[in-house]
Amino acid sequence: MTIPPILPSRNEDYGFFQTMTLCPLRDRRSQEVWTLATNLIADAIRADSEDELIGIRDFLDGRMGRHFADDVVGALQGGAADSEAAIQAAIRKWLDWRICRRTEREEGIPAGLPYLTGWVQHFAVTAPMEETT
Repeated sequence: MTIPPILPSRNEDYGFFQTMTLCPLRDRRSQEVWTLATNLIADAIRADSEDELIGIRDFLDGRMGRHFADDVVGALQGGAADSEAAIQAAIRKWLDWRICRRTEREEGIPAGLPYLTGWVQHFAVTAPMEETT
């Protein structure tokens, strides 16, 4: 199966894109970091559909993406060799965390899922609902 093309940010003034744009430690342009993060997240959660790429885009564009970017910046400040290594470190961290029962009640994401997978899937499922409102 062919993976659809990377979707551009729809919110360059917030979320992952803005946080990485403001980061003085990054070694690539913001668009390159966006593409790299999208590809690495897609690989990590085994995303293979357009819906999942929409979920990744919407995850990165919002509050969760800003928090994810904070972890990438933290890894860069902590000595990660480059943006790729920092993104991989953040991915590992977010895959190690698990969705809790409270988040399950509030957001409908099944408890126990890896945090990154759960939030990307949440945004993949809710994206069509937001388009109709």
